[in-house]
Amino acid sequence: MLKIPSRYSHLAYGVIQTGFTCSISAAIANLPFADRGMFLQHWLRAWGISWLTMVPIVVLAAPLIRRIVDRITSHRQT
Repeated sequence: MLKIPSRYSHLAYGVIQTGFTCSISAAIANLPFADRGMFLQHWLRAWGISWLTMVPIVVLAAPLIRRIVDRITSHRQT
């Protein structure tokens, strides 16, 4: 199995996370097409567009989001 070096884990996480999130939101948005037998084609198109849009946004925003979360959460040592 192909292993990605751990220094790229944030990129792998972003790609996988956006894939799941975009697939679910595209499915919900395209439910009206299910009764017309056009769900799959509309879902695939919507998912592809949203995923290609969100991957770079999530990957680029991740460091900023991580810093914000670090500032608003406590780091207790046990």
